[in-house]
Amino acid sequence: MRLNKTRNSVVRTSAILGALAVAALALTGSILRAEGAHDSAASATLFRSKCAMCHGADGAGSEVGKSLNIPDLRSPAVQKLPDAELVEIISNGKGGMPSFKNSLSADQIHALVMHVRSLGRKK
Repeated sequence: MRLNKTRNSVVRTSAILGALAVAALALTGSILRAEGAHDSAASATLFRSKCAMCHGADGAGSEVGKSLNIPDLRSPAVQKLPDAELVEIISNGKGGMPSFKNSLSADQIHALVMHVRSLGRKK
């Protein structure tokens, strides 16, 4: 009889812990989705303030950027570049593009890379 009580107690405890784990995972997923949405909006704002003058709001290039022969950020050529290379370009500049390593944090640069990736999906 005592073994059954112990077994039932273990089963109930396991069920409760499992339910709590599922709830925690669901909550974490909701938080991450909410933060991702915020980061997306923040990175779009950052892109507009630092990049759109040359790259255009959609990444295709503004008139200024096109006159400088900048690449379309939505293009397969840009989209196939590894994230590390995009970080390098944003950080150190390339051609006529200025360096942003002294004016943007590593997190902001990473957010811009993610924004550039999102432009490729919108084309």
